[in-house]
Amino acid sequence: MQVVSRYGAALSEHPDSASAVGEVLGEILEVVGPSPDLAVVFTSASHREAIGEVADAIHQVLAPSALVGATAVSVIGGPLEVEERPALSLWAAAQCPSQSIRLEAVRGPDGWAVGGMPANAAGTLLVLPDPFTFPSEALLNAGREMTVVGGLASAAGRPGGNRLILGQQVFDDGAVGVLLDPEVKVRTVVSQGCRPIGKPFTITKSEGNIVSEMGGRSAVDRLRETLLSLDEAERALVSKGLHIGIVIDEHKSEFGRGDFLIRGLIGADEATGALAVGDSLEVGTTVQFQVRDAATADEDLRELMADASAASALVFTCNGRGTHLFEGPDHDAAVVHEALERAPVAGMFCAGELGPIGGRNFLHGFTASVVLFP
Repeated sequence: MQVVSRYGAALSEHPDSASAVGEVLGEILEVVGPSPDLAVVFTSASHREAIGEVADAIHQVLAPSALVGATAVSVIGGPLEVEERPALSLWAAAQCPSQSIRLEAVRGPDGWAVGGMPANAAGTLLVLPDPFTFPSEALLNAGREMTVVGGLASAAGRPGGNRLILGQQVFDDGAVGVLLDPEVKVRTVVSQGCRPIGKPFTITKSEGNIVSEMGGRSAVDRLRETLLSLDEAERALVSKGLHIGIVIDEHKSEFGRGDFLIRGLIGADEATGALAVGDSLEVGTTVQFQVRDAATADEDLRELMADASAASALVFTCNGRGTHLFEGPDHDAAVVHEALERAPVAGMFCAGELGPIGGRNFLHGFTASVVLFP
């Protein structure tokens, strides 16, 4: 069998699980051949009950050295996003050595502890957590010198409803993943889809996620000041949702797109002048209000992908994007597929996306996190 590519991706929309996995396996074998180093599978909820048979078929036919997968509300394959319909997407890579990882979290007196990570783990961790039983923030805060990418399973709205694949095992809790060999030089693109409005402010009084003062004035006054400076079009965007951007690198003199970690603005208290933010913020942190809409999200992803060069990609996009955000289907998948000149692409819609900003790992929302393979 002649192998023509180091990477392959295949998508099936067949509602029968056996037929769907058969279709994608045939395509992958033609392109990558048997026994790849790594295979990643994403399935819709309709294939959940047959997920064990799907994993067995991949092992018997493809025989990858490592296999991980997750169920998702919507699945990506090539330039297509199959939203809330039966779908199975399989991605495989040769010359991509990796180590399978099963992660579990235990709550102790000092908070969450993550077990299962090898000692001295380095490189890139591609991880697929269950959002109900695995605190991803605990993994990100573990202080390990590695890049963490991936997305949270999204096929269910309750604990026990998702399925995770690791080799020939199936789990409904915790997290599964692979540690990519440090020699596999992956890169990441994390598109948060926001743009700053107004001007940046330094937090001068805060406690936890409650910001009382910015630049020596009440946070509500600073928000009002920002809103009054906007034109009519920008005010219309604010009415659809307002966010706050946290500067990652305080050493910069100017801040633009890509310099912020985006978090939600939860509420405002006129009586105290305080704002509630979806993260803890310390005094001295620089922040700037942000807006997000379809046009901004499109521009952001296209700009970040413009300089991208890769032989393949995995895409982890928020389940609030797709046709929930954009006018037409297939937006994120099509942009990535086009930017990489139709290289193999697979992925899923997530209940939270993992990826680095400014060299630090974060859990995101409403984001497209793209893992670029050499």
